[in-house]
Amino acid sequence: MADLLKSLKLLGDESRLRLLRLLAQEELSVAELQEVLGMGQSRISMSLSQLKQAELVDLRKSGQKHLYRFTGDRTITNLVEQAGAQVPEASSDDIGLKLVLKKRKDRMRAYFDGLAGRFGRDYVPGRSWQALAEMTFKLLPPMRIVDVGAGEGTISLLLAQRAERVVAIDNSEQMIAYGQEAAAKAGVKNLEYRLGDLEEIPLEDGSMDLAVFSQSLHHAIHPHAALKEAYRVLRPGGKLMILDLNRHGYEEARELYADVWLGFSQVELAEMLKKARFKNLDLAVVHREAEAPFFETILVTADKPN
Repeated sequence: MADLLKSLKLLGDESRLRLLRLLAQEELSVAELQEVLGMGQSRISMSLSQLKQAELVDLRKSGQKHLYRFTGDRTITNLVEQAGAQVPEASSDDIGLKLVLKKRKDRMRAYFDGLAGRFGRDYVPGRSWQALAEMTFKLLPPMRIVDVGAGEGTISLLLAQRAERVVAIDNSEQMIAYGQEAAAKAGVKNLEYRLGDLEEIPLEDGSMDLAVFSQSLHHAIHPHAALKEAYRVLRPGGKLMILDLNRHGYEEARELYADVWLGFSQVELAEMLKKARFKNLDLAVVHREAEAPFFETILVTADKPN
């Protein structure tokens, strides 16, 4: 009984409860807990020390890091689950945990990239991003796709190879004219260009299977409104795909590229998507430029619930 009372006393602190709730889902380092919880290192370390003394957490060494894990029994597990669900920050903690785990995968991928053979790394005969994209797009099932902020329509033309129908939306009459001409020269019949705004997509409710934002969301005045519009035009079970810049500090981009936003952090994107009611979020950094200003590209996929 004494041990249970001691555990209950420790769980009475909301920050320790949030910490245990995360560790019940995944082993995490102090640095990762800091990133998710937004707390100072000393505060987290003190809480972990108290929880370890109460045998509610344990740690193991993994390389240069120490990973903490939850070791409470079934009674404590149930208490953490029930009480933790009522903590106001529980939802944002879950989002933060997913992003931290994604970063782990990104770091592992970067490590193995560095080990790969150097021969042909910068140039391999016959290999190009366009060729790889065309190969990938041919695997898509026929579907109705809207390319939001399509620009000249490079992505739209690739998608049209397999799509049932592609609608390319852009607010530039010149871009629309160029895209229409390119589609006509290529003999593409299932690609339609429409003049429109990212925040007011000129399509009917539930009319599309896939909505794509390829480096266009950071041009939206109100990106959250653009995502809500994408949700509106997607059918139940439809999918959203975003390629955009990770948040950066290159202020010149506002003048050079007419960027309204200097990219978005993964947390910002996740929160906007959640508010727009998308589910099954998957976010990852998929490309890092080797030269200044070292832009990073984030790939996001999400679903509109059935």
